[in-house]
Amino acid sequence: MEFEIIGSIREPETFTQGSGIREIARLRKIYGQGQWRKRKGIATVRLADGAVVEVELHWYEATGIGKREYKIKRYV
Repeated sequence: MEFEIIGSIREPETFTQGSGIREIARLRKIYGQGQWRKRKGIATVRLADGAVVEVELHWYEATGIGKREYKIKRYV
């Protein structure tokens, strides 16, 4: 799903890290070694059809690499 994050992500929270991430091998292969964390937060996004909605986002993040692979998990 195509979307654009508007503003900042609120209430960021880490809910798993390192070997607790199922996709850790794939992340390291694609983006490189790093202290990977899976995080979530609330954000306002603009969807491909132009609608602006509040959603819960999940993403992967590593020090020195940054945030990768945003996914909308649910509409708030």
